[in-house]
Amino acid sequence: MNILVKKIIQKVNEMVSEKEVMDSLKTVLDPEIGINIVDLGLIYGIEIREKSVKVKMTLTMPGCPMSEYLVESAKNAVSKIAGLEKIEIDLVFDPPWNPEKISAEAKKSLGF
Repeated sequence: MNILVKKIIQKVNEMVSEKEVMDSLKTVLDPEIGINIVDLGLIYGIEIREKSVKVKMTLTMPGCPMSEYLVESAKNAVSKIAGLEKIEIDLVFDPPWNPEKISAEAKKSLGF
């Protein structure tokens, strides 16, 4: 195997995956509802570029009193992934969140 191929394989192995990011975000619970932010449908997208991650997330309502806590908790959870140098949480409200975005498993635990 030549050196270039070895470097490419090493680079791919060092890259963070979307699954890793989603798994880390699943550790963040909405303190009022008790369900993680992924299953609540608050994560709208993840962009990974080498050693940086940008997470687009929303809240159950724009005036949520826990907004700072949730954003900071999401950033802290993702920062535990080895190899990342930059983490950005982009709080968006379009499209607006609605209960249809909740995962089937979370709906079941909430009694929907």
